[in-house]
Amino acid sequence: MQYFDTHAHVGLICEDPIEQLIVVQEARQASVSRMVSICNSLIDFVKIYENLKSAVNVYHAVGVSPSEVRSPGRNWVQTIEQSVRLPRVVAIGEIGLDYYRKFGDKKSQIELFITQLDLAAKLNLPVIIHNREAGKDVLDILRDRLPPKGGVLHCYSENAEYAKKALDLNLFFSFAGNLTYRNAKNLHETVEIIPVERILIESESPFMVPADHRGKRNMPKYLPITGRFLAEMMGVDNEEMAATLWANSCRFFGLDA
Repeated sequence: MQYFDTHAHVGLICEDPIEQLIVVQEARQASVSRMVSICNSLIDFVKIYENLKSAVNVYHAVGVSPSEVRSPGRNWVQTIEQSVRLPRVVAIGEIGLDYYRKFGDKKSQIELFITQLDLAAKLNLPVIIHNREAGKDVLDILRDRLPPKGGVLHCYSENAEYAKKALDLNLFFSFAGNLTYRNAKNLHETVEIIPVERILIESESPFMVPADHRGKRNMPKYLPITGRFLAEMMGVDNEEMAATLWANSCRFFGLDA
């Protein structure tokens, strides 16, 4: 049995390169055989990519998150274009909109989002989408600009009605440790209406720790807890669910299973 962590902020768990490799190793020992490393900025991407270069089971996404809208970096589009040529870079992300933190103004966030969606289409890569209190705008934009390779609504936090609309698009839905919270009824209801072949899971570490470890810093090694919870919710055997999630993840990122 093996799991694929589709979204881990390894650089936010710890800064030391050796400790980052230990995080990856501990995840593998817990049956998390692959993961995608996520960075908010291009500066962080360069650093983390170098730190994890020897970890061949770690894949990477490159992009500018809405938190960096005020300073995406000099020649940032060209930097992304160059970065996707590196081994094991499999997606553009995370990108999207965040109206909760109010990073810059909405217009600037939308422009940054659209530019990267178009870039993903040009580079023939899927996108990893951040949405916080910006659901309508995210969906409206994706209806017009979602790249052919599709995208994933990471750390899904909307409700089932929103998911029904999003199902019309080439989108996956990724659930994090907050799925295991008793009061996460919107997520539980959403899982009930999504086809299992459109579901992914992620640690979103160091955030969104599963209920079993509330109060601790989240780690990729805790991902199987979310997988087992999902299997129980759907009335599916753990091994069968893990195999399905693995296949879904590999298909989304264009990797051999």
